[in-house]
Amino acid sequence: MKNNRRLRVGVIFGGRSSEHEISLRSALTVMSAMDADKYEIVPIGIDRSGKWFLKGDAIKLLTEKTEHLGALDSEGTQVTLLPHPEARSLVPANPGDGALVTAPGAPRLEGELDVVFPVLHGTYGEDGTVQGLFELAGLAYVGAGVLGSAIGIDKDAQKRLLRDAGVPVVRYHALTRADYRARPAQAARFARELGFPVFVKPNSLGSSVGVSKVKRASELKAALDDAFQYDRKALIEEACEGRELECSVLGNDNPEASLPGEIIVKGAHEFYSYESKYVDENGSAVKIPAELPRAVVKKIQAMAIAAFKALDLRGMARVDFLARRDLKKIYVNEVNTIPGFTAISMYPKLWEASGLPLPKLIDRLIELALEEHRERQGLSVTYHRRG
Repeated sequence: MKNNRRLRVGVIFGGRSSEHEISLRSALTVMSAMDADKYEIVPIGIDRSGKWFLKGDAIKLLTEKTEHLGALDSEGTQVTLLPHPEARSLVPANPGDGALVTAPGAPRLEGELDVVFPVLHGTYGEDGTVQGLFELAGLAYVGAGVLGSAIGIDKDAQKRLLRDAGVPVVRYHALTRADYRARPAQAARFARELGFPVFVKPNSLGSSVGVSKVKRASELKAALDDAFQYDRKALIEEACEGRELECSVLGNDNPEASLPGEIIVKGAHEFYSYESKYVDENGSAVKIPAELPRAVVKKIQAMAIAAFKALDLRGMARVDFLARRDLKKIYVNEVNTIPGFTAISMYPKLWEASGLPLPKLIDRLIELALEEHRERQGLSVTYHRRG
């Protein structure tokens, strides 16, 4: 740390995503676990319209909001992040900045941010957009870069790259909303080819929002209509019914994998849906670590690291797996570049089971962000002639 002072960490949460409420839960966990002797937390909430606000007493605010999955209100000092390497502070927005207008007389936030910890799930947070802003502003930030984030949220692109890298994925078809409207019979043909049941999901979203299990052809239209509410592209995937496993990855050039865990869906839920995760407190359970043969543990860890590297990820990711009941077939389902940090989330729980408790995990993520930033800053932006 510079001059032994606390690192100034901007924790950003909320956002313009259907996963807004889950982001608040994750941010509450992250900030509650940060060592106050090491870090000065600057809480920055983004409301559903996309406006940024400094949020005083964030722990109390988020505790109240997350109890009933509430959304952020538009209160606090409105700010904007200057996209310039020499202006890395959050400053009150000026009328000339466009849509962001602060209250008259709002004070300037003095000092720079040392690092940003984005706890933004889904669109406009996990997809490379805000990472591009951090790059323009010359800021260190936790997690994957612009490319890795964009690939990580785009399931179709992700699966293509994994497949080309030799990482097994289930068979699937992708189709756009325009294609579906023009050729609706194509979707039914895709589903028949894969064999019912199939899963239908938005291409670029998380937290199981818009995901449906389709058991018969008559259910396909409703599932696609639901998925297309959230994205212009949807996937129809072959079902792999058996076990749902997850593995956490941490690192930059030399990533490490945690012990795997298992999701156990309970009650009337047929898969790990949004409702079973966040709404029904008895809808699912986790087994950490998963009961697996040692050879399978090693295989899953190796696959998780291979996926992390194939997608050019940095910092952190949670890799989700689908496995046949007999474990003879194991597939990477998807990779999450800003995994959940809620009280029930697997990413931190798996690292805790692997010997790295949450406060130490946060320390390591911030160290990796600063390490990656130094690497980027060391690259030349000027052409040097040889000889």
